[in-house]
Amino acid sequence: MSRHRGRTPRGRQDGQALVEFSFVLIPFLLLLLGTFDVGRGIYLYNGVAEAAREVARVTSVHVGNPTGSQSETTAVVNQQRGLVPNLSAPTFSCVDAAGAAVGHAPCQGGDGVKVTMSAPFSVVTPLLGLIGPFTFASSSTMLIP
Repeated sequence: MSRHRGRTPRGRQDGQALVEFSFVLIPFLLLLLGTFDVGRGIYLYNGVAEAAREVARVTSVHVGNPTGSQSETTAVVNQQRGLVPNLSAPTFSCVDAAGAAVGHAPCQGGDGVKVTMSAPFSVVTPLLGLIGPFTFASSSTMLIP
């Protein structure tokens, strides 16, 4: 007869706890990394939009010929590239109040300066990596005084 009838040995309980922990750990880590990826995506999306706004604001005050060639604009672009990873070079265009392209260059008073910027984003989480890379793009228009 066994002395430990009805009881499980301590070693089997430890093994059971380890297996249960491994079942819980994998979904927990995926959830944690997924939350991290969502936060990175929101930061990048907001950063691209803010960069386009800042560059458009400075360019509308310091237009230059060609548009966007002033040192103030270059300084803001470099500053934003330091804040937003892999930020593309800005694309400048002159538009009227309705948003249609104007036929003259450089932009003149009353025109709008439209700045378009983008940055690539890809997730780090293994299972979310199947949905592929994204490109966040933003444009902003500021009227020239």
